[in-house]
Amino acid sequence: MAVRKIVMLVGDYVEDYEAMVPFQMLTMVGHVVHSVCPGKKAGESVRTAIHDFEGDQTYSEKPGHNFALTASFDEIDPNAYDALVIPGGRAPEYIRLNPRVIEIVRAFAAADKPIAAVCHGQQVLVAAGVVENRLCTAYPAVRPDIERAGGKWGEVNDTFSNAYVDGNLVTAAAWPGHPEWMRKFLEVLGSKIEP
Repeated sequence: MAVRKIVMLVGDYVEDYEAMVPFQMLTMVGHVVHSVCPGKKAGESVRTAIHDFEGDQTYSEKPGHNFALTASFDEIDPNAYDALVIPGGRAPEYIRLNPRVIEIVRAFAAADKPIAAVCHGQQVLVAAGVVENRLCTAYPAVRPDIERAGGKWGEVNDTFSNAYVDGNLVTAAAWPGHPEWMRKFLEVLGSKIEP
């Protein structure tokens, strides 16, 4: 398996499972993952939030862990990476306001490099203008944003466990979709996991 170099865009109150679990899974199979946050450097951390589905009209939110950053945001060069991961949570709603975040996402999209986004991470894709005519899913509250941006909505199943692939783009609705989302992302990356 070829080792891929992946950048993960996070910010304070990124969803805990949506940052930590993909980071660990991608690292476990041998890929190099650089987690970065606008305004922060390698060795610093972001706070996370745990979003859960407990029968309310929307998800609940609880304090999570600190998630370590493994690279400095200002040093990221999209040309030096093979793929991009954008977790959800509260971070996407404000990191998408950073012009450099938008430049990075557009560079990956223009180069047709694999992009994986989950939950509210698709807010960053919408802000970057890279979902037009693309099939994707997200947390259902993000559906209007995707559709207004010209994206094609992928229905979310009852357990929030499905994921969609459209070319280089792999999306899922929330952390319960990690097994399918990460499996499909690994396939797009060309990673082979032997049973």
